Amino acid sequence: MDATGKQVETTHQKALPSKQGIEMLTDRVLVQIPRSEGERRSRAGILIPATAQVARRLAWAEVVATGPHVRTIKAGDQVLFNPEDRYEVEVQGEDYLILRERDIHAVASERAAGGTGLYL
Repeated sequence: MDATGKQVETTHQKALPSKQGIEMLTDRVLVQIPRSEGERRSRAGILIPATAQVARRLAWAEVVATGPHVRTIKAGDQVLFNPEDRYEVEVQGEDYLILRERDIHAVASERAAGGTGLYL
């Protein structure tokens, strides 16, 4: 807490909407897939329902919290991962995914100065 009594976020976790703080362990990363990832439209305008699976398609998600042994990913980063390599969890009615750092293929971050903005 700071001097005003507000909860201060640590470098490893972003505030979750819960009464209990959640701290990720070892190399685990807690991410949340945007709600817009459900239904999508093709370039031709065809509506593709959320239940339609595209084989071997990677997905992007926002990092909410990281464990103490995660080296290159911080809360707020966007990560690219295989949706088949995940564990789902619900916290206060919100759905999150738990990944290992080694299962993440790419990171998009605002703090990556210079270069492409993506690193592997």
